[in-house]
Amino acid sequence: MELTDKVALITGGKRIGLVVAGELAKRGVDVALSYARSKDEAEQAAAMVRASNRRAEIFHADLSQPAACDALVRSTADAFGRLDILINMASVYQQRSFEALTFTHWNASMDVDLRAAFLCAHAAAPHMRRQGGGRIINFSDWVAKSGRPRYLGYLPYYVAKAGIIALTEALALELAGDNILVNAIAPGPIVAPPGTSDEESRAVEQSTPLGRWGGEIEIAKGVLGLLDSDFITGETVRIDGGRHVK
Repeated sequence: MELTDKVALITGGKRIGLVVAGELAKRGVDVALSYARSKDEAEQAAAMVRASNRRAEIFHADLSQPAACDALVRSTADAFGRLDILINMASVYQQRSFEALTFTHWNASMDVDLRAAFLCAHAAAPHMRRQGGGRIINFSDWVAKSGRPRYLGYLPYYVAKAGIIALTEALALELAGDNILVNAIAPGPIVAPPGTSDEESRAVEQSTPLGRWGGEIEIAKGVLGLLDSDFITGETVRIDGGRHVK
């Protein structure tokens, strides 16, 4: 895909989304960003986009609400006049013991991580079709891509991210005739979550064959690589420094 003057919508993402937005702008893309609670990060990402002389808009959206997904896509298309790229990064990531899980906790992950990705894609497809094609990039997780859970306390998250892989494959088949390519990225140790101790950080590095955290830029490189390709669809790409082979 030629990226100059295309329009991308990034849902969520915070730190990683900020870097992805900045790299897209450097390639000539106008960017819309949604946020649920992290308005400051969204505004910072928009400022990075504008620093590259590209247009940027931010939208508040509670993607746990189905109507918000359609409204977000519509607002983006209205603001920019088109939509070519959808990057579904919004996610709920919380550790909770099995005994403490409730229906509400289950839905929190399923609604945002999985259902919102489908609903945003469903709303975006007609806009992409009018442009002769488009790209959808979903976000899974290296653990889900490995095909088995590895950590206690993340049951809804794991199931939702495994569902993203299946959703990506099914969407790729459904939308191939419209020249809409659908892929997913499964990040591994990219950035340490807030509150990670030095000891915990070192343990992750020791468990990663490349021996380090990747940094946000590695996800941005992966996104750009999938956008550049005109023949990759239905794929989930691990960006994890080889973590899955150790």
